[in-house]
Amino acid sequence: MDTQVIGHRTPRVDGEHKLTGRADYTVDWRAEGMLYGYPVPASIAHGTLEALHLDAALAMPGVVEIFHHGNFPRLYRSPDSQKHQDQVSEVRLPFEDTRIYYDGQYVALVVAESFEQARAAAHAVRAECRHADDPIVSLLETGQEGRPLDSAGQSRGDPQGAFERAPIRVDQTYTIATESHMQMEMHATLAEWRQDRLVIHESTQGVIYQHKALARIFDLAEENVEVISHYIGSGFGNKLFMWPHAVATVAAARELGRPVKTVLSRQQDMACGGNRPASRQRLRLAADERGRLVSMRHDSITETSLVHTYIDAVASATPSLYACDNVAISQRLLAVNHGTPCPMRGPGEVSGIYALECAMDELAVALGMDPLELRRRNYNHDDPAKGLPWSSKQLDKCYDGAARRFGWERRDPGVGAMRDGDEILGWGMATSSWFAGRQPCAARVELGADGRVMAACGTQDIGTGTYTVVAQTVAELTGVALERIDVRLGESSLPAGPLSGGSMATATALPAVAKAVRAAIDALKEAATGEGGPFAGANPESLEVEGGALVDAQGRCMGFADILSALRLGSVNGDGDAAPGNEQQQYSFRSFGAHFVEVRWDPGISRLRVAQVVSDIDIGRAVNPSAARNQVEGSIVMGIGMALLERLEYDPRDARLINNNYSDYIVACHADMPEIDVELLDNPDYAFNEFGARGVGEIGLTGIAAAIANAVYHATGKRIRDLPITLDKLVVE
Repeated sequence: MDTQVIGHRTPRVDGEHKLTGRADYTVDWRAEGMLYGYPVPASIAHGTLEALHLDAALAMPGVVEIFHHGNFPRLYRSPDSQKHQDQVSEVRLPFEDTRIYYDGQYVALVVAESFEQARAAAHAVRAECRHADDPIVSLLETGQEGRPLDSAGQSRGDPQGAFERAPIRVDQTYTIATESHMQMEMHATLAEWRQDRLVIHESTQGVIYQHKALARIFDLAEENVEVISHYIGSGFGNKLFMWPHAVATVAAARELGRPVKTVLSRQQDMACGGNRPASRQRLRLAADERGRLVSMRHDSITETSLVHTYIDAVASATPSLYACDNVAISQRLLAVNHGTPCPMRGPGEVSGIYALECAMDELAVALGMDPLELRRRNYNHDDPAKGLPWSSKQLDKCYDGAARRFGWERRDPGVGAMRDGDEILGWGMATSSWFAGRQPCAARVELGADGRVMAACGTQDIGTGTYTVVAQTVAELTGVALERIDVRLGESSLPAGPLSGGSMATATALPAVAKAVRAAIDALKEAATGEGGPFAGANPESLEVEGGALVDAQGRCMGFADILSALRLGSVNGDGDAAPGNEQQQYSFRSFGAHFVEVRWDPGISRLRVAQVVSDIDIGRAVNPSAARNQVEGSIVMGIGMALLERLEYDPRDARLINNNYSDYIVACHADMPEIDVELLDNPDYAFNEFGARGVGEIGLTGIAAAIANAVYHATGKRIRDLPITLDKLVVE
């Protein structure tokens, strides 16, 4: 498929709005008579709310009301269905009972005339709590095994027998600390009731999901709920589904008869807005003398909360990533006294591939084999888990290209053998992979007599460039210039679109937009060839589309706007919908890549830094290569944080969150940035969709922490199996 716009570097169509401040984020919205909500958090992690002392807060200036367990309307149960598109992040309704399950859990919502007044009053509320004994602080702080998940188990062949018979074996356990999303924009909700109609502005990655969930909780017809989210300052997964603060805000607005806006603080967001749960993973790999895998066992335990079951499917990639006849995975869940975990960029697979790729490196050492060669020897051309061929797989080219640019052939395998002055160089690599998925989607396109084209879809742009790729699709199929294309997203009243998560939004939305474009063009052709039309009597199918115009077999050309003006029509519309089809039974879909990393370790001053990352990524066709490359580069930065810096700290005495702020929770900054070299393979996957495009948001994060950990071992000789790899773990013998 030759393209003029798709697959070419394209400036963000919404860039000017963001640069000039015209982009409307939730916190920017105002409503007449608006009040402000501010949650009151629990100060214990496990126990019971005995009493709330409210008199001082209620007497403070501007305070209108304080909602809590004894003063809150009765609501319908939270829905929680992926199938019905009404999943929520925490099924427990706000203030549902007096039990306290985690530090920071909301026990009240203060509503006042200003944000400052609401915050001051919230700090004046005194909660009297009774501690319960022995909170479960963390998976990493307890020997408890949790409960098994039958749904997460999978096995083929005889993995245990093959392991016991194999000459080369690795049996190691890897742990990852709880991580916070740390997105730029806080969770925010503005709820306004217009008689029986609810309009809510929300920073969300799923306007359709929140729309349906609110309709069920407040017993409203879906057409009486509208969720708006035009711009989002990222979420990394913690804004996929609705949180209790939004429900409390909507209820407060209804009770008070005035709009209410709640914006969470960073501390509240970190305690109550989701996290990547801690995991403990045992990998047992076995190979023959030639390095061919004969057994893989991946057993894991991950955290969930006491109020909502969340499963971070860490072993989900293991059965598919390498060729092996004997594979088994299992998972257990341990409920802890933390806020509910939720998807975080690359959920499940980021954690699981870290453990698997570290174990592969250990297996390479046991074999005395180059780590890249070990992966080549276990390359698969079909998905062994599903028994289907890959729709497209260019992992071998990723290995070749990234290794060549990195200079992997110069690697000395000896631990600590590569030096540059006082620094010891460590080189490590890992495979990167992420499943490729699509969801059902609908879209609408309007060709206007003013020469503009409008495309609408009820998905949202979380900062990744969805506005732009939708505009590119319209431009590709119509020939209309990008500056004359308007894109509407982030409104639940628009045709239903997908979540912005799982690297599925682009691959999902574009086929639906394309169908809507073609339907609108077909409508224009019918009008143009009908009685009184400029191409009257011609066969509509004989007309071609070129440069925003229709062209007949004789070469006569007339622009869309001129045709509509001649017919005295203001516009013509087209609707389109798309969903996964029979291709799902014919192929297995997955993206692949490879990371090569150089770390530098100066033992004299105990300094460790990532100096260089070279990555090749196969995502089919990148719709907008500049935005796609930016996604991978951002993932690499997050991977540095995961590998070396990030960890939510809970007090071992009472499970209270200690570092719930940007000062104490450390993320990668500019000073931590290495040289980053990302190459995107251009190999369209037309079995997946007509544009050959798979998702890119997650894949860059998978494998990067493992590549760093493997490089650290090569430099220092210390195999640190517990993330993050902090300096104390390197300097202590």
